[in-house]
Order: sequence, then structure tokens, then C-alpha cells
Amino acid sequence: MRSLLPLLLFCTPVWAGNVNGDALKRLVHQDCGSCHGLTLKGGLGPDLRMEQLAHYDRESLATVILSGVPGTPMPPWEPLMSNDEALWIAEYLLTGGSK
Repeated sequence: MRSLLPLLLFCTPVWAGNVNGDALKRLVHQDCGSCHGLTLKGGLGPDLRMEQLAHYDRESLATVILSGVPGTPMPPWEPLMSNDEALWIAEYLLTGGSK
């Protein structure tokens, strides 16, 4: 986890600022995919496909994205993205990437 933080900080300008759907899609499939699997079917992290996330609402999932999950490899993304970006990602995941 600690070794990834400098890399993540270096990448921040790619998606910082206004919500950029194309950049956020790349983030989901590359950065999130590095733990959750490139097809988001799971890996080190759990499956992120729509069916597996059905018990979340958009705001709750955005909170998980921003706050991370203590005691797991899921880091808090709050230092690296805005609430609007986390909400966009949550909606993207909950709609099966149809955004």
C-alpha cells in the first residue's frame, strides 16, 4: 500500500479537476483493475461488476471509494479525487459501465 501512494500521487493530474469521463474510465480499468482484475471480475480485490455491487447505492459506493476499507488493501482515494469523481465512478460501476 505505501509503495503505491507515490505512484498514485504522481498520476493525480490525469483526472484532477472537472469530471472527465474518459480519464475516469481509464482509471477504473487500469488502476482499480490492477487489484480488482482488468475485467473487474475480482482479483486481490472483490468483483466490481454491477451484479455484485447491487447492494450499494451511489453515495455509499462513493464513500467506499473515497474512504477505502480499513484492514484491507483498498486505499482511500480521497486525497486523489473529488467527491464528484467518486460519484461518477460509483454510477459507472453500478450501471455496468454504461455511462
